[in-house]
Amino acid sequence: MSRKPYPTDVSDEEWAFVAPYLTLMTEEAPQREHSLREVFNGLRYVARSGGAWRLMPHDLPPWAAVYQQTMRWMKAGVFEAMVHDLRELLRLLAGRKAQPNAVILDSRTLQSTIESGHRAGYDGGKRKKGSAKLHSDRVLRRFW
Repeated sequence: MSRKPYPTDVSDEEWAFVAPYLTLMTEEAPQREHSLREVFNGLRYVARSGGAWRLMPHDLPPWAAVYQQTMRWMKAGVFEAMVHDLRELLRLLAGRKAQPNAVILDSRTLQSTIESGHRAGYDGGKRKKGSAKLHSDRVLRRFW
């Protein structure tokens, strides 16, 4: 790396973990103009700073290259796979099973208003009138 590092740059340990997920083609592929690590550093810079793609510093790869590669990674599902494996790894390091063994499904009914009119229904389980039901799933804390 021939530039001064940014606080958002990926460390060697982090890179060792994420590189296998991000490598959709070989480093020697003829269409690759920029280092994959530098492209990932560009993505981390934008994500952490909250800045616009076009405001990326000029010593990182061009914003268009970082954006296009990020879209490829998202389409390939690499971030979801990375988070899934990291979650399992952290659970195993904490002495737990890789997968949780219980889930709580919960819902709540949003209160109806006069404006909601005829759309409002009745939630028999909660015994109240409501226009929409929100669902969430939570893992039991004692198993997590």
